[in-house]
Amino acid sequence: MTHLDPTAHHDSTLASTTESGARRESDAHSLSVGADGPLMLHDVALVEKLARFDRERIPERSPHAKGSGAFGELEITEDVSQYTKAGLFQKGAKTPMLARFSTVAGELGSPDTWRDVRGFALKFYTEEGNFDIVGNNTPVFFLRDPMKFPDFIHSQKRTPDSGLRDATMQWDFWTLSPESAHQVTYLMGDRGLPKTWRHMNGYSSHTYLWVNEAGEKFWVKYHFLTEQGMEFLSNEEADEIAGSDADYHRRDLFESIKGGEFPSWRLEVQVMPYEDAKTYRFNPFDLTKTWSKKDYPRIPVGRFTLNQNPVNHFAQIEQAAFSPSNTVPGTGVSPDKMLLGRVFSYPDAHRNRLGTNFNQLPVNRPVVPTNSYDKEGAMQFFHSGDAPVYAPNSFGRGYQDAQGPVDNGWEADGAMVRSAYSLHAEDDDFGQAHTLVREVMDEAARERLVETVAGALDGVIEPVLSNAFQYWKNIDQEVGEKIEARVKGA
Repeated sequence: MTHLDPTAHHDSTLASTTESGARRESDAHSLSVGADGPLMLHDVALVEKLARFDRERIPERSPHAKGSGAFGELEITEDVSQYTKAGLFQKGAKTPMLARFSTVAGELGSPDTWRDVRGFALKFYTEEGNFDIVGNNTPVFFLRDPMKFPDFIHSQKRTPDSGLRDATMQWDFWTLSPESAHQVTYLMGDRGLPKTWRHMNGYSSHTYLWVNEAGEKFWVKYHFLTEQGMEFLSNEEADEIAGSDADYHRRDLFESIKGGEFPSWRLEVQVMPYEDAKTYRFNPFDLTKTWSKKDYPRIPVGRFTLNQNPVNHFAQIEQAAFSPSNTVPGTGVSPDKMLLGRVFSYPDAHRNRLGTNFNQLPVNRPVVPTNSYDKEGAMQFFHSGDAPVYAPNSFGRGYQDAQGPVDNGWEADGAMVRSAYSLHAEDDDFGQAHTLVREVMDEAARERLVETVAGALDGVIEPVLSNAFQYWKNIDQEVGEKIEARVKGA
């Protein structure tokens, strides 16, 4: 199976046909009563063509609508078998893959150089089933609880009255959700405007689980480090490009690969022993936090290279469906509340956007045989014939009925509550954002941060504006004061 062109069957020597295979009489002229008379309802070719055209658009992703991607290969160069038994992560393994990059907030036609977080979604077609990592170009996110995710996206989209994007709405949500501080600081810094998709890192952001052959468990974070080097746009460059080429990042990736310049990323992981999670100074499952590389250094694993463009953007990129629910033996999810919400929500969104049988589309279909008791639904293409459609059964169709603990699970106890995470020793909302400002950014980067935030606060009204000033003072007093002075024209 090739994921470059899995279903193409175009034959340029064939005459054009209807979708039912009958030869068309004309692709240019409708059936009419005389040359100047009315059109005929029984012109089947015209009716089919117009009805089919009326249905070309499927719902766009919400969020991550604007993006593109390419196919490639993951190669494992190091031995990490002490941490995971997953076949795709064994030394020497080579796995075909698909990557999709995107912006979060913008619609399908929006400029892809807007200041925004970039999606970094990967699908690996393994011999144990599809394995997906659905991350971003930042190692953290705005939220730690999925209950707030729809509200966050609403605040980044458009107002109900004017239909315009609104800075007051965005900052109102952010300042009333202080857990957003770390990600907002990333977003307003240089990393919020990558030069191209090729020049940005990717991260799983979430914490995942690895399991080795002995059944030992480890917590893991994935890092995909660009081998092109990290490069960024200035505010002015990004604005200029947005006005002249809204598809700048999409075009860059496609033309680079077309020209033989194949982008690549190193795969490294941070690995935390299972028991460490209980006492680590930050909650290791909090999506707004990172693990210090001093505590858990990155371990080299391999690299992936993108070397094949799609031959049909709609079929292979727009219809691609990524989900962190796609795991394989030796991998698993974690108690990260945002991750657990995504495990349900992502495939559910695909069922709505692409249809019940979205996993049967060639770009999403595993390279290994499947034996699922799911059946029927719109657009079912692969089916199980007259085999039993229920399990257990007495007629030879395989099913599993194992009981007991699963190897990629974790223990949990306590009453059912609606509650924030339990705080670890150094958990707070502004500490890591402050570290980013003071220890990662230099003075020039801090000045650019002040300029960017001050510009982003243009038009924000009270009381949200004052809340935003205090929000940044909570992150860093000096930076917050400079932002307030810049906005007030002092």
